Amino acid sequence: MKRPPNPNYRHRFPAEIIGHAVWLYHAFSLSFRDVELLLAERGIIVSYETVRRWCKKFGQSFANRLRRRRPQPGDKWYLDEVFIRVQGVQHYLWRAVDQDGVVLDILVQPRRDAQAAKRFFRRLLKGLQYVPRVIVTDKLRSYGVAQRQLLPKVEHRQSRYLNNRAENSHRPTRRRERQMQRFKSPGQAQSFLSAHAFIHGHFHPRRHLLTANSYRAIRTDAFNIWRQETCTQYVV
Repeated sequence: MKRPPNPNYRHRFPAEIIGHAVWLYHAFSLSFRDVELLLAERGIIVSYETVRRWCKKFGQSFANRLRRRRPQPGDKWYLDEVFIRVQGVQHYLWRAVDQDGVVLDILVQPRRDAQAAKRFFRRLLKGLQYVPRVIVTDKLRSYGVAQRQLLPKVEHRQSRYLNNRAENSHRPTRRRERQMQRFKSPGQAQSFLSAHAFIHGHFHPRRHLLTANSYRAIRTDAFNIWRQETCTQYVV
């Protein structure tokens, strides 16, 4: 099994700078040139192309590490799909979140039929040690087919009004889509969004449900986990 890329290994800049650049790009709606400018203000001279390569090389690896560190997601899942245009061709971004708004997974697909829904369900269930208690979707019939075949004992609620939690979770994606002037390919959209969903979500809890002290404690813990997962040496 191929080892994930290590920012401490054979890079001119230290892992702290690489991790900070990846964090800036995914935590905020910034372009590569914006990140280059912010780093230059701190005396770090690096090109936007280098920032792009860092994000491409380490973004998914960092997101996977954060995903392994998070607590077990909730047992109530909200699923939704929205269309995105890639080179003028309509694709669908499938997304699932739990009752706390934590992103479970995303998948970019060219269709939204029953086969696409089953593919997304299998991706969600891969490696899990539990199944959800309830899934909430809109009235797309493809969800019903996938639920009956893969999760027959799970309660399925379908309503256009109960699914706002999943629909709201698409907002950061829409902002980045505008910033990036649309995605260049399905693979690029999947690669970026799968990393962005977990890194952005790691630093953006549902603040309106938290007291100031609780939010600050969660934010401090998020930064500690980020530093541990992006700046430590591998132990052989």
